[in-house]
Amino acid sequence: MSGGKAWLANLALAAGSVLLVLLIVELTLRLVGFAPERRLATRRIVDPGWTRLLDCYPSNPRGYFEIDLRDPEIHDLYFGIAPYRFDSIARWHPWAVESRYNELRFRDVPPAPREAGTYRVVVFGDSFTEGQGVKAEHTIARVLEDLLNESGDGRYEVRNCGRRGLDLPELMDGFGAALHYEADLVIYALVLNDAVRPPEFQARQTYINDWILDRERLPDETVELPGFFHPRTFDLVADRIGAWRVGRETTRWYLDMWGEGNPQGWARTQELIREMERLSNRRGARFLVAIWPLFVGLEGPYPFAPAHQTIGRFCVGAGIPVHDLLPVFLGRRSSELWVHPVDRHPNEIAHRMAAESLAPVVLRLAEAP
Repeated sequence: MSGGKAWLANLALAAGSVLLVLLIVELTLRLVGFAPERRLATRRIVDPGWTRLLDCYPSNPRGYFEIDLRDPEIHDLYFGIAPYRFDSIARWHPWAVESRYNELRFRDVPPAPREAGTYRVVVFGDSFTEGQGVKAEHTIARVLEDLLNESGDGRYEVRNCGRRGLDLPELMDGFGAALHYEADLVIYALVLNDAVRPPEFQARQTYINDWILDRERLPDETVELPGFFHPRTFDLVADRIGAWRVGRETTRWYLDMWGEGNPQGWARTQELIREMERLSNRRGARFLVAIWPLFVGLEGPYPFAPAHQTIGRFCVGAGIPVHDLLPVFLGRRSSELWVHPVDRHPNEIAHRMAAESLAPVVLRLAEAP
């Protein structure tokens, strides 16, 4: 065989080997049910008055979700909330968790006067505090109340004043509503995406996610699963490259948010946190900042530690009590603390760990003069 023919034969053999490997990978991905992550958004169903909401997921990997929208009885119970969308959501996102809200749009009872001898705590924040994807009884507020009352006297009352989807300054409306509970202690459960973001800084989020819900696959987007002839291998490679790029930019975005990369926004954020303390004190309540971590990189090194340190230094300098929840989570596998692989909100395990970390802090503040 001439040199040219030998070269062509070797090239054909190599190409055939590559195609065989790709075919095996493709078949394996199909057997395990792989689908590109960008098509697996969370979805939600909510009534017009925001009294009932369902967070809906494409699978139930931990067996935590008890609501199956494909069940005929469940269908009859919830169909009226969103009759034009229900069947589509039930088909692709059948597993759900229900949230119920009061007239202040908090996942708790309406405000009422405190009973004599009761020490009332308000936990205020966004979807982390509200407990997106977590049953009401497993949220940080409910678990914290149980822990505080373990002695049996029942004097502690904890209210869940989380409102999903809001950051500062919009969160201040929710904070004003939370003060209607006339608390003895207000805990602002800060999340690292809460800072004020001027338009020029916010524009950077058009090409990143927030390590919580990917902004490229927001809830309620149309779900289109790949067709039979669509190659899963290409999706796998594209997802991995995209995740690396987005992850790098997202981490930088968070670190910039709490410092020199966002000078106007960070200065305004500090003003609003001080305002929260002033409003709380004016109502006769103590004020505490508790810092949630993002559930990414907890295995180490945690990429957002500088942001925690910046927030902590500000609080100490301003004389505001602060408790960082990060240490209790460090070393844990991040994915074990997610609501779902497509929703990195803290799950019921993370809510309990946060409540256990906060309980002794609350007790000290309650007993302090």
